[in-house]
Order: sequence, then structure tokens, then C-alpha cells
Amino acid sequence: METEKNLTTVSEFIILGFPSLQKLYPVLFLVFLIIYLFTVTGNILIFVTVGLNYNLHIPMFYLLNHLSAMEVCYTSIIVPKMLSNFVSQNRRISFNGCMIQLYLFSSLSASECYLLTVMAYDRFLAICKPLHYSSKMTNTTSMQLACSSWLGGFICPILPVALISQLEFCGPNQINYFYCDAQPLLRLACSNTHVTETAITILATGLIFTSFLLTVISYIFIISTILRIPSATGRKKSFSTCGSHLTVVIIYYGTIVCMYIQPMSRFSLDINKVLSLLYTVVTPVLNPIIYSLRNKEIKESFGKLTKRILKIENSLNKEN
Repeated sequence: METEKNLTTVSEFIILGFPSLQKLYPVLFLVFLIIYLFTVTGNILIFVTVGLNYNLHIPMFYLLNHLSAMEVCYTSIIVPKMLSNFVSQNRRISFNGCMIQLYLFSSLSASECYLLTVMAYDRFLAICKPLHYSSKMTNTTSMQLACSSWLGGFICPILPVALISQLEFCGPNQINYFYCDAQPLLRLACSNTHVTETAITILATGLIFTSFLLTVISYIFIISTILRIPSATGRKKSFSTCGSHLTVVIIYYGTIVCMYIQPMSRFSLDINKVLSLLYTVVTPVLNPIIYSLRNKEIKESFGKLTKRILKIENSLNKEN
């Protein structure tokens, strides 16, 4: 009986991706490759720009560096495999590889929720408690909060991934998705998934709701404080310091709330794919655009970095 069970156990999955768009795979490969390269390059440029400019070694930009690192990491967990599937017939992924991808992506998504909340708290202190900001949000404090975001994010998905890995998968093994996510995996399970679905829904709802609620509360105080500023110039200047973060928060939470706040059985996979693309591919590429266009310090520092690179390049050309 045990031998028969082992013979039918799934040891690998086939990631179908976007079956209805197979004719467009070459175009999709090119589009997503460009987006991925821009995402990685843009976020690394922010990281380097902030790191090389001593004037930007303050909590707000330190937290932004961690956000950029998270964007690069979790995009790199999803997109390279998706690109490979566009040009290769081998769309297989081992069971363990699938669980690792699920865990890493879930961890980084949770970490980003925590970090966006920390960034909202940083802006709350800067605008609502400016006299206490330097004492309450030191570089050490921001480092501790950022590290806590990473740690909390990597602890959060342990139980859901462990529960999914213990489910029975006896076939079919085709994942109608472009990466190993909880919802399509649960649909392939042969055993009862009620406990697992309930646990994932509770944990995801708790994480998203708590992070989102704290962020909303922070911005209620921020906006009310800004509106009490007598001069229009002062209001504009204050809002510009949190406008980039607010834009990222709206885009990020707008998609993940739609995906994870309801029981998994209610979702359409096609709709879910579109939502997943928004926050796995589109949001990370918007991050460097939003922060570089809306942040004066980043634009100035990037301009100085570009000039330094051009000077070094010119001097090297003269030597040659």
C-alpha cells in the first residue's frame, strides 16, 4: 500500500505560465526581460547613489536602500524562471525547488509589508514630531527596524509553507501559474486543504491588515498635520517628503489586498495572474522611477554620480 502511494507522489511540477498566450512568448520574453533589467539596474542605482552620498546617510534613505534590495531579490526569485519558460520547453521545477521558491517569495513579500510600515512610521515622526525625530529615529533605530522587517518576513511564512509541503500531491502536476504560489498549489493537492487554506488566510489577512492599518493611521496623522501648515509652500514641501512612499504603498497594497484577503477558493487564476504580475514585475520597476522622479535629493545625487562616472571614463580614455 505504501509502495503504491510513493509511486503516485509528485516529485516535480510543470509551470504552465500563460498557455493562452504561447504565440506571444517571444514578445513577452523581450518585454519582461527589459522590465527585469530596468528593475535590477534602477534599484541598484538607487542603492549605490544613496551609499556613495554621505548626505543621504539618514534613516529615510537607509530604509529606501532596504526596499530596493527587497525589490531586486524577490523579482529575481520569480522573473528569471518565467523568462526561461518563455523560451524553453523544459518548464519543470522540482518539488523542493517549488517549496523554496514559494518560501522565499512569501518571505520577501512579508518583509516588504513590514518595511513599508516602518517607512510610514519614519515619515510620521519626521512630519508630525519633527522636534523628536532625530532622537527617536536614529541610524541605529532605523537599522534595527529594517533588520526586524527582514527577520519578521522570513519567520511569517514558515507555517504556511510547511503545511503546503505536507499535503499530498498525486497528480496532475501542472501548475497553471507562472511561479509556485500557494493558490495554484492548493488546487493540485489530493488531500484536504481546509486547515492549510484557513491558516494561510488568517496569517495573510493578519499581516496585510495590521501593516496596512498602521500605515493608514500614520498617513491620517501626516495628512492632518500637513493641512494645518499655514503656507502653501510649506504644505507642498512636507507632502513631497512622503509622496513617493505613499504612491508605492497604494500600488503595492492595492494588488496584494485583492489577492490574499479572501479565501483562496474564490479567486480566478487568470485574474490572480494579472494581479501577481502587477506586484511581482510592475511594482518593483516603478520603485526607482517613483523615487528618482519625486525625490529631489535622489535626483541631485544621481546627477553627481553620473558626472563622476563620466569624469573617470574620460580620464581613462585620455590615458589610453
